[in-house]
Amino acid sequence: MPSTALAGIRVLDLSRILAAPLATQMLADLGAEVIKVERPGVGDDSRTYGPPFAPGTDAAAFYLSCNRNKQSVTVNHATAEGQELIRALAARSDVLVENFRAGTLAKYGLDHESLLALNPRLVYLSVTGFGQTGPYAQRPGYDGIFQAMSGMMSVSGHPDEPMKVGVSMVDILTGLYASTAVLAALRHRDATGEGQFVDLSLLDCGLASLSHFAMNYLVSGEVPRRRGNGGYGGIPSQAFQCADRPLFLVAGNDKQFAAFCAAADRTDLLQDPRFATTSARITHREEILPVLEGIMRTRTRDEWLALLDEHDVPAGPFNEMPEVFADPQIRHREMLVEIDDPVSGRLPLLANPIRLSATPVEGYAPPPALGEHTAEVLGRLAEVTEDQLAGLRARGVV
Repeated sequence: MPSTALAGIRVLDLSRILAAPLATQMLADLGAEVIKVERPGVGDDSRTYGPPFAPGTDAAAFYLSCNRNKQSVTVNHATAEGQELIRALAARSDVLVENFRAGTLAKYGLDHESLLALNPRLVYLSVTGFGQTGPYAQRPGYDGIFQAMSGMMSVSGHPDEPMKVGVSMVDILTGLYASTAVLAALRHRDATGEGQFVDLSLLDCGLASLSHFAMNYLVSGEVPRRRGNGGYGGIPSQAFQCADRPLFLVAGNDKQFAAFCAAADRTDLLQDPRFATTSARITHREEILPVLEGIMRTRTRDEWLALLDEHDVPAGPFNEMPEVFADPQIRHREMLVEIDDPVSGRLPLLANPIRLSATPVEGYAPPPALGEHTAEVLGRLAEVTEDQLAGLRARGVV
């Protein structure tokens, strides 16, 4: 039995920046062999997205966040020889992932139709801003644009100011959709022997992520209001300022609200018909929130956290990064790992959060230096000799 879930799967990764590299990193973490193809002398744009850089290197932390457990091969796809090398690698791969603008790789004979003809079992994933079809298909785009266009910003922030989510959320969600799509396509391939083309759009993924916000609008026709740190579920479900610092409190159903009232010594609220049920509290949101805000300011954050925990009411502190990584639960779950890096020494990484009992994520290799594995991979999979490799390097192909 394989020790990792995706042992034996080879992924040819022609992507760069964040969304698609996150997808291939997920596949690599799960045991796939991921070969990252980069431009000679330049590489993935994100290598330069610093500072900060890893100590003693020119590798930006941005690049390090989504390229571990991969091998780096440099190939110039704009040359005829480079195209042949990529075709040779694709012929011996299970998956190809790219995020060039729609139609770009067709110029080089590296589009899905050409490569599926070469390798009918190939799963070919294309991640673009707007998808392969439609009036915007040729437009460039980045995460913030898709947060704005998808409606994500329209439901984020305070009433008078739409707000971008701090992290590149559409990129991250697209990476997760992408890895799921690849696994589904591999399942189909294993059952039928047929590969397929996967068309994934960041705009589509951003919109899909609106979930119940979008569904609320589709059902009611009412445009969602921005509520800052308040949610659209039961009441309370938002941030509250305590006597010293804020916390986030969720007591969205009747059992939890009753427990909160007991913790706050305010069981009288349960007798008020405006607040007695979940639906009533949602209807009378503007009336109950000032009451709750006044209650929460009567104790410190840590006093509230202890009291709410005692009454089994969901709540949590607002943590800055140092507090996040010092949190005992985070430490227990080993979400921060340190690995040996040949250049920087010790490299801290976020762990993969998936816990598999039979095929666990086993170990982390540092994100590769540009072209670190060119000779080994091209020799093994494209049968390129050392003399041929020297010639290819002299001609700027690798």
